[in-house]
Amino acid sequence: MRSSKKGLNTLCTHEGDLEDTKFKGVVSPLYMATAYAFDDVDIKRYPRYFNTPNQEALCKKLAALEHAEAALIFGSGMAAISTALMAFLQAGDHIVLQQTMYGGTYHFAVTQLNKYGIEYSFTDGWQVEDFEKEIQSNTKVIYMETPSNPLLTITDIAGVAQLAQKHGLVSMIDNTFASPINQNPIDFGVDVVLHSATKYMGGHSDICAGVVTASQEHIDEVFQSAICFGGSLSEYTVWLLERSIKTMVIRVKAQNDNALKMAEYLVGNEDVGQVYYPGLETHPDHELAKSQMNGFGGMLSFELPSVDTSLFFKHLKLIKPVMSLAGVESTMISPVTTSHALMSPEDRKKQGIKDSLIRFSLGIEEIDDLIEDIEQAIAKVKSMTIPA
Repeated sequence: MRSSKKGLNTLCTHEGDLEDTKFKGVVSPLYMATAYAFDDVDIKRYPRYFNTPNQEALCKKLAALEHAEAALIFGSGMAAISTALMAFLQAGDHIVLQQTMYGGTYHFAVTQLNKYGIEYSFTDGWQVEDFEKEIQSNTKVIYMETPSNPLLTITDIAGVAQLAQKHGLVSMIDNTFASPINQNPIDFGVDVVLHSATKYMGGHSDICAGVVTASQEHIDEVFQSAICFGGSLSEYTVWLLERSIKTMVIRVKAQNDNALKMAEYLVGNEDVGQVYYPGLETHPDHELAKSQMNGFGGMLSFELPSVDTSLFFKHLKLIKPVMSLAGVESTMISPVTTSHALMSPEDRKKQGIKDSLIRFSLGIEEIDDLIEDIEQAIAKVKSMTIPA
């Protein structure tokens, strides 16, 4: 007897589709209206209430992909993260945040939480005991990110989730780098899963969006804050995102494959320093990553200590030195000047983010072409004569 559980490609392609009942088109129709009837209707629809036809349909797909009961879609990843945090925190509360994390989340914590009388602590590391040490009597939330941005540290998802349950806390995770194709934290006991849908869900560097998935009970709490903060997404972008998710499995698996091959190449390149990728057997948490991930992701970081990184970026021909990540095209950035620029040099040093660090988002191009681009850029920079 065949399993009734649908496969990932099937979920991405069909779950949450809107049926075109009038013209029988194969894609979901787009409902652009911002004004809907309020009388003699089952649902009073309004874009800021996350219940327009396209919003509702997309949220069903997102919830299915993350093995959640419900989901909400936001205008950006930070809109999703900040709204979810504020839904479960109030004045007098405390939150434990993982030390290695996205710079935007770090900036939100250090610049906004104190304004609302919310206390916070960063862990010294990313082990379960690091989180436990920071729990206080007023702690309400534990927040983690794995793989982390930009050093690809791996946190024990089940261990932190169990710790949160033990203390009656809400556990949250930024699952952006993994995507729901590579990792499903709810299966390990996490309460709230967050994504920048701008990344692997959008996948084409043309959509800005964020996602919260959780139980219906937790989504109901997030919803109460969300309707006040107003971070809803335009209908056209919702429609575009639903279209993009249909190919997410194919894209992510190709990016996984490219990232592992690239990491193995970079390890053997004499101009490259440390390489950070959980798919490498030399990664300190490789076995943990294997136990909780279905694939190791399309993101890696590496250090280029003997080459001027700004000049290296200028000589790339195929790989694009641009902000953001996870598109079908390969991109690189310097975290110290972009994603983690709002961190102080001291805090970056504490996390281990060096000036020579490069974050590399692998696309779907042929790996040999990407390697050739890196080699020619390094060769050009090394051949340059620096004026006295």
